[in-house]
Amino acid sequence: MAENTLNESEEISSGAPGASKKAKQDVLTKSAEGATANFEEFDETLLSGNDISGEKLSLLEDLLLNIYIELGRTQMKVKDVLDLERGYVIELDKLASEPVEIYANNKKIAEGEVVVIDKHFGIRITNLLEAKSRLEGI
Repeated sequence: MAENTLNESEEISSGAPGASKKAKQDVLTKSAEGATANFEEFDETLLSGNDISGEKLSLLEDLLLNIYIELGRTQMKVKDVLDLERGYVIELDKLASEPVEIYANNKKIAEGEVVVIDKHFGIRITNLLEAKSRLEGI
């Protein structure tokens, strides 16, 4: 088939300008018809979350992730930000009883409540997102 395509290509280059365009399209169509793509088999167990501790994932276990906790948000005018002084209290959009959000590399992974442990803040996890959704985008 490759030889056939080569001969047709040679005819195209020596043919008339009007016939050349159609002949090129015919050659492209003929050469695309016989092409077959071969792909490796896809392991769907990785998507189901059943094999998240597999050997491929174990390669990533030593990577460091940025973890942060969001207590709440607010909006302020530039004037108010410039007027901030020591002792100023900024009111957030969440109530004290609402859970805080836990993020890993800007991706929400869990919710929890703030606790105090020997003068340090900590978070008690109360709700984890599914493993599959936690791994997406990290």
